[in-house]
Amino acid sequence: RSDAGETMAWSESVDTLLANKDGLAAFRTFLKSEFSEENVEFWLACEDFKKTKSSTTIASKAKKIYSDFIQDDAPKEINIDFHTKTHISQNISEPTLSCFDDAQRLIYSLMAKDSFPRFLRSEAYKELVKKQQNGNQKRWLPFL
Repeated sequence: RSDAGETMAWSESVDTLLANKDGLAAFRTFLKSEFSEENVEFWLACEDFKKTKSSTTIASKAKKIYSDFIQDDAPKEINIDFHTKTHISQNISEPTLSCFDDAQRLIYSLMAKDSFPRFLRSEAYKELVKKQQNGNQKRWLPFL
């Protein structure tokens, strides 16, 4: 696909956007502007975590995700319900590869239903599409 076609394709779904390196970068920049980049950072951390093979690495990565995103006053605390948070807190001492699945689903849903539509309406996204439609063949991402 051409750059313009690729940029337009991001609007198809949040999955298309997250699977594209430039789309992900643009979306992260947008979330930063809304002070909610912890959502995509958590989602990416979970995606990476689920690929972990070694049990010692599973434990250390799980604790890092927990301390970065889940525990009270975490530096990048995500907005999840009390029940999900409690469930993770109770199981973090013996983490499994699926221990963050419920929280990841909640955050994915939040991004898909809330942040993603706002991103598509944002000036940054419209600018990017317009620039690429104007035949500017250079990879021009104004907000990276």
